[in-house]
Amino acid sequence: MDWGRAKSVLIFAFLLLNLVLGYQLWSNIREGLRTSANVSDLSPETQSLMEEKKIKLGTSIPSETPELRDLTYKVKVGLGKGERHELKTPVDSKVVFVDKDLQASLGGIIPELDEYTLGPRLENEFILYRMAEGRPMFDVKLELFYSNQKITAYRQDLIELLVSEKAQAQTVLSATKVVTSLIENQLKNGAVIQEIKLGYHGQIFNSDTQVSAPTWRVLLEDGGQYYMNAISGEVVTE
Repeated sequence: MDWGRAKSVLIFAFLLLNLVLGYQLWSNIREGLRTSANVSDLSPETQSLMEEKKIKLGTSIPSETPELRDLTYKVKVGLGKGERHELKTPVDSKVVFVDKDLQASLGGIIPELDEYTLGPRLENEFILYRMAEGRPMFDVKLELFYSNQKITAYRQDLIELLVSEKAQAQTVLSATKVVTSLIENQLKNGAVIQEIKLGYHGQIFNSDTQVSAPTWRVLLEDGGQYYMNAISGEVVTE
């Protein structure tokens, strides 16, 4: 056997393998970095309509299109109807921006605090949303009331997620399609899109059991908001 030739073949094979693995790694990194789209990803017709209606995009457009299913949950403390709890000792409001600080300050006071994620900041309160399947449930909130840079009270929606074998996962509509539809059919002249987020939302019925569907929420700079069912494309304004 020609060991010198065999050695050269093995070295070449290892180099080729490294090139393949390196290309795959680069491709994965490139795809991972592309987490959003922008105005240029919209069709020329939609871009022209944006200019005509003077609609502006003040955020990136998410590019994710995961498979999601409806959620079923039981309400333990009425949505938006819970009791306001005053804190015996007010807490610095800056803790809401660091998870470990928030847990250290209020984790022993507010039930299931680690299940909520920070949402919008309003004039006198922070809004946190209950998380499910790694995404916010826009109807299930934790309100942290603050004054003079101190959190002084809270009000909380509490739920229990239920297992539903009937719900089937489906690929959601792309955010680009959602934005295009809103620009063409819903948004008024001069609208500024401030946030586009995928989560869960549903019509609230007078029942202990509720259903929340995969939903794209679009927030406008003027406070307006649109919820589009990420499966059916039905739009609800609030």
